[in-house]
Amino acid sequence: MATQTPPAGQPPAGAGKPSNGESETARDVELLKVVVTRDGQKVTAQWAIHPQIKHDLQPDEWKELSDIMTQVTNLVGTRFAQVLSETEPDKPGTA
Repeated sequence: MATQTPPAGQPPAGAGKPSNGESETARDVELLKVVVTRDGQKVTAQWAIHPQIKHDLQPDEWKELSDIMTQVTNLVGTRFAQVLSETEPDKPGTA
C-alpha cells in the first residue's frame, strides 16, 4: 500500500484538521498518467507512476503493474492511431 510523504514544509495528511466545521482544502495528486502524443502519423503512448507508489511496490507488484500498463498504453495508442487515421486519412501524394 502506498504511503504519503508530503512535500517539504507541509504537515502530514490529517495533521491540523480544522475543528470548527471548516472543510479541509483538497489537493490533486497525480498518481498514474498515460500520455499519447502524435508527430505527423506517428503515435506514441507512454505511462508514468508517482515515485512514492513505485517505491512502495514489491518487485513482483512492479512487474505486474509494468505489464498491465504496457498493455494499456498499447491499447490506447492503437485506438488513438485508428481514430486519427479515420479522421485524417492519408492525402494522396503529388509525386
